[in-house]
Amino acid sequence: AAAGCGYLLWRGVPTLGRALFFGDAPPLLAMAGLRPVWDGIWPACAGSLYLVGLATLLVLGPGVGCGIYLAEYAGPRARRHLGLAVELLAGVPSIVMGLFGFTLILVLRRTFMPQANTCLLLAAGCLALLVLPPLVVSTRAALESLPPELRLTGAALGLTREQTVFRVLLPEAGRGILGGVMLVMGRAAEDTAVILLTGVVANAGLPAGLLAKFEALPFTIYYTAAQYQTEDELARGFGAALVLLVLSGSMMLGAGALQRVMARRHKGEDAWN
Repeated sequence: AAAGCGYLLWRGVPTLGRALFFGDAPPLLAMAGLRPVWDGIWPACAGSLYLVGLATLLVLGPGVGCGIYLAEYAGPRARRHLGLAVELLAGVPSIVMGLFGFTLILVLRRTFMPQANTCLLLAAGCLALLVLPPLVVSTRAALESLPPELRLTGAALGLTREQTVFRVLLPEAGRGILGGVMLVMGRAAEDTAVILLTGVVANAGLPAGLLAKFEALPFTIYYTAAQYQTEDELARGFGAALVLLVLSGSMMLGAGALQRVMARRHKGEDAWN
């Protein structure tokens, strides 16, 4: 791993600069969507951010909610069946999830939505299904690891079960749940197989909407590695890989910093010291 990261830094660092992101386009106009970018990775960066953000929004409610239900409300039978379903979903390869999304579009086009097509929303939805199990498991584990005294404290204070869960248990389990969210975002940022079949293309520009095609850094790296014709194109691929690595690492570092802030607030210390 260290050798691979070192080689990526050696090949990728020299490419970092305005030309890597925007090519010949003025940066401000390109970021505003007023000038197309043909030789830069800015549209792929923006598409990846849109994709990760949308997938996280789609999975956050179902993932955390299912984890809370399994940990606090489900009976033995429901816990066994739902736990098995989550485990089976966790074992689905990403390419199969991409094929599911592509098949869904074919079914819609042949039934009541003849204009349906692969798009950003479909890709984000399939990614949300793919990363749902880790969030469910991390939420459930975070809640089940809390000491039983917290539940007794809520009952002793006269809180209802729901109040105990949302006012006592969830704040205490916040660090573990946040770790699951960061894991989800990292997986959504780097997956290629799902988006390959659900809406990503090589030259879409900035995302025009939820139902539009889009670019993303993982596909840009894959496409460049398979189709490059000049050394400049190959260098741009190394630069895109380094940017994706930095993006994923930044999310992990941000998650760690936020977890430390939450821990200090829980202890009653100044969170930013």
